[in-house]
Amino acid sequence: MITIKKTALIYCENQFGLMDGKTAAGLVRHSETYTIVGVIDSSLAGEDAGEQLGDQKNDIPIFANLSTALINLSELPDCYIYGKAPLDARISIEERLLVLEAMAKGMDIVNGLHEFFSDDREFVEMAIEYGIQIKVIRKPPRLKDLHVFTGQISRVTVPVIAVLGTDCACGKMTTAVELNKTLNQMGVKSVLVATGQTRLMQGARYGVSIDALVSQFVIGEVENAVIEAFNSENPDIILVEGQSAVGHPAFMSSVGILKGSMPDGVILQHPPSRRFRCDFPLLPMPTIESEIELIENVCLSKVIAIALSNENLTNAKLVQIIDDYEKHLQLPTTDVLTYGCEKLVQMLSERFPQIKQKIDEETVVKMSVLAMK
Repeated sequence: MITIKKTALIYCENQFGLMDGKTAAGLVRHSETYTIVGVIDSSLAGEDAGEQLGDQKNDIPIFANLSTALINLSELPDCYIYGKAPLDARISIEERLLVLEAMAKGMDIVNGLHEFFSDDREFVEMAIEYGIQIKVIRKPPRLKDLHVFTGQISRVTVPVIAVLGTDCACGKMTTAVELNKTLNQMGVKSVLVATGQTRLMQGARYGVSIDALVSQFVIGEVENAVIEAFNSENPDIILVEGQSAVGHPAFMSSVGILKGSMPDGVILQHPPSRRFRCDFPLLPMPTIESEIELIENVCLSKVIAIALSNENLTNAKLVQIIDDYEKHLQLPTTDVLTYGCEKLVQMLSERFPQIKQKIDEETVVKMSVLAMK
């Protein structure tokens, strides 16, 4: 089935490429739902969005404001996406006026905040007046549609791999998305279960934004999403997107993901250069060893690979860290944005024979050579 993507302009003032701009970055890098035609961030106006993320040029322009964007774009975008993920999850008065302006121009609104625009009387009235839609990503399902844990996850017979992290905004979703794409390209049917708003915006068919749920239902909703993906897609492997970190004092998300998905293995994402936790400058980053210990004490699963964030690292330093981690932790280590997913796929094919059977022998040999480099 061919999906017709809607065009979208992303608002990310003063945060594109930074931690609180992770929603915008995720959509610029990958989206099955939207064709991103521009980003609004006056601090980077005139730059290319791909290059600002340290990726290749992708011809997605960054504009100073909404007016400049609409003047320069050949057509009015279908959607205006609020692309920031601030800790307080509320918009300012200035940002509110921009949302109203986008509505008046005829653009649908996509919002991933805990502040639900669809419950706001002024926004709802504007939407009716201008015939546009408000899509709220983080609004939880109705009570009657929520699930508690049942134990039926034990009937899932394919490998379930959780991609967790040592902190927030450290690349968990990016690694999960890239690995999911690579596996499918190699003939392995992989399904990625979403647990956050950005991945849902990208177009995930299974999952829910778990930080919007009452805690009683988090584990059950994760379990249900994995079971639904297994029953509906007949996949070879299921990946589960991580949130926050097991050891993070401010969030509980990763514990719910571990308990709900009961993974057969964990890929752990880590930013080696980060000294303090994202948005918490008084909290030092944990060691990767301590996070591995916590994960393996919460569930029966083992950490089976390390994926790194290359933020603030030179290529030479990244190579050194990869070498050090592999020697010290005895786990395959890579940065998927720099080196691709070959090491991760190789590891999965070695651990799970059913995955190896789906990949032709020539590809396995090539992966082995690449993994040794």
